[in-house]
This record gives sequence, C-alpha cells and structure tokens, in this order.
Amino acid sequence: MFNIFSLKGGISNVKGFFCDGVNVGLKESDEDVAFIRSEVLCDISARFTTNRFQASPIVHFKKYPKDFKTNFLLINSKNANAMTGKKGVEDIDEIFNRLSNYIEIENPIMSSTGVIGYRLDREKITSSFDKFDFNAKNSDRLARAIMTTDSFKKELSFRVELNNGDSFNIAGVCKGAGMINPAMATMLCFITTDAKIPKDDMEELLGYATDKSFNRISVDGDTSTNDTIMLLSNGLSNSYNREAFREALNRITFELAMMILKDGEGANKLIAFEVKGAKDNKEAQKVSRALSNSLLVKTALFGEDPNWGRIASTIGASGVECSEESLEIYYNNLLIYSNEQRELDKIREEKAYKIMKQDSFKIICNLGVGSGEFTSYGCDLSYEYVKINAEYRT
Repeated sequence: MFNIFSLKGGISNVKGFFCDGVNVGLKESDEDVAFIRSEVLCDISARFTTNRFQASPIVHFKKYPKDFKTNFLLINSKNANAMTGKKGVEDIDEIFNRLSNYIEIENPIMSSTGVIGYRLDREKITSSFDKFDFNAKNSDRLARAIMTTDSFKKELSFRVELNNGDSFNIAGVCKGAGMINPAMATMLCFITTDAKIPKDDMEELLGYATDKSFNRISVDGDTSTNDTIMLLSNGLSNSYNREAFREALNRITFELAMMILKDGEGANKLIAFEVKGAKDNKEAQKVSRALSNSLLVKTALFGEDPNWGRIASTIGASGVECSEESLEIYYNNLLIYSNEQRELDKIREEKAYKIMKQDSFKIICNLGVGSGEFTSYGCDLSYEYVKINAEYRT
C-alpha cells in the first residue's frame, strides 16, 4: 500500500534536481530559456512526435547511443528549431560546447518550442549561461520559460509514501495550448523523479501513461514537429514501488494533459468523448478521435448548441460499423438521440442547453454493435483560437 500527497510547486521538489529560467530577449518579457539539471547522471525515457519532420532537438537526442544517461536539459521557447536541417543540429552542439565552459555536462539534451523554420539565435541562448543560477530550484521560472501561447503555467508534483516508511517524489512541467492532436499530443513535458526505478519500468510505464493521457487529447487536430515527453530519474531516494510509481505517473500525465486542454488557445470547455458499443476498441478509438477533432463539433460546443446531427454525421463519416437504429447519444446522462427519440423535445433540449453551459461534461456515444470502447478528450473552438493562430509569428 502507499499514499500520494500533492506538493506545492514542481520539479524543485525532487531530490537532486535543479532548475531555473531567465529572459534573454526571445520574448519581450518573462523567461524564455530554462534548464533542468541533476547532480548525478539520470536514466531517461522519452516519447516524441509522430510527425515525419522531427525538429532538430529530437534528431540531436537520437544521435546518442541507446540507454544513454544525462545530467542536463536545456529548453528554449519562441523558436522550434524545426526544418532547419543539419545546421539546426550543429547549432545545438555549438551551444553545448559553450555551456561546457560553465558547468560539467554529460550527454546534454535540448528541447525547443515556437516558430518553425528559423535557426536558433545562438548568441541570445548562450547569454543565458551568465544569468542562470545552476544550483537554483526555481520551478516557477522554468514553467514560465517554456510557455508559448499558454495562458498559465502547468506544473505539479507528488510525494509518494510507502508503507515501509520509504518515500520518493515525482514532478512534472509541461507547455501546450495549440497544435494539440492525439498523435503524441503537441506539447513539451518533462517529468523528474528521485525514485530508483528500473530503466525497463521507465519505458513501459511512460508509454502506458502517455497513451492514457497526452495521446487522448485534441485541441485542433494538428501534430507538431517538436512533441516531446521525457521522464528523468536519478534514483537518489533509493526508494521504489512499481504500483505506487505507476499511479503517481498516471496522475501527473493525465492532470497535465487536462491543463493543456483547459488552456486550448481560447478554449472554454473540456469535453470527454466516450465511445462504447463499437465493434472493437480500435473502431471505438477511431470514432472518439474523430469527434474530438471535428471542427463542426467543436464550434457547436462553443455555441452551446445541442446539435446531435454533427455528432452523428462525424460518427458515420469515420467509416466504422454503425447504424441509425442502434446508435444512442448522451450528454452526461441525458439521452439526446436514439432510434425511438430522434427529435429533441422542448424539455430535453432545455436540459441539454444547461449541460452545454458547463465548463466540462461528457458526450457518450453508444454504437450498439459490439463491446469496443475508448475515451478521448477535447475542447471547443473559439474566436480567440483563430485570432491567436492568425497572428502567431507577430
């Protein structure tokens, strides 16, 4: 048995990890370059974007041998260092060559977020080395430095206490608000722990947690070049329990994923698209993700319009096995559509309006043809989303 307790702050709570963020002029104000450092070498497990055009930091990461260890992660915002070719990778090497004059680093890694198609400003980024406190534990500045169109920082941490008196900490920080699609959803996420977790468990549990969280959210259906989630473990607590760690990691990834949805560039509503009764889980997943990505469904959610026709149309267009006669659609527990009740009467429509005015609710679709099920998560699409992305570079 074990207990999990929430802690105030983020990565600064984890033994042996240091972090800071500074402003070097990539943003007009606020921090824009940050680091995470461990006092000892860390095991690392990572998942990256499925986009074929992977950014230079990911290419650089993959140059290292399998199962390499690291003690330093550098992160910048405002520039994705994507579609920059070999020069983009060379720029990272040059930045780390300069960093080695300030602090001892081994197999350093970099992560970037921002505009695609421009090389890094090496002079600005390396100027951060004179400003960093490499022994700081300032997770607030770290969380702010990695933000792009985010409207709030996203971090949390837990202390896990085991029945034998041992304990370990785990913490996460992420950024993301737009270009969010369930194909290793678009964001940067860094999770640190002092748990003494075996590398094989890191790989397995991070994959499971990612599939249950970041791979189930969608803001706009677009997949970025830079999507990254990393789990770093330095083992300094000398404590570990597989089930306890799995539960804490699942909670961190899911709660951070929900923060991304709530911050979905002008989003007002967080929706769970629960599909059941599909032929199999694969078809349920196909429908659920189609619903979370549908622009017509998203705009109906924004307008608080209980137009079940858009939901039914999206299900039919997904190509899965389904029929009008067996389909049922619910908003929370309110029946919106069935073979017997195809038109909303006044009473049910009023109830539907009340549900849609809530900040979060479920849309449940029972296809009635099998036992497959899958739940993904999405949000509405507002005027603000268009404004933010129309002016992204400016």
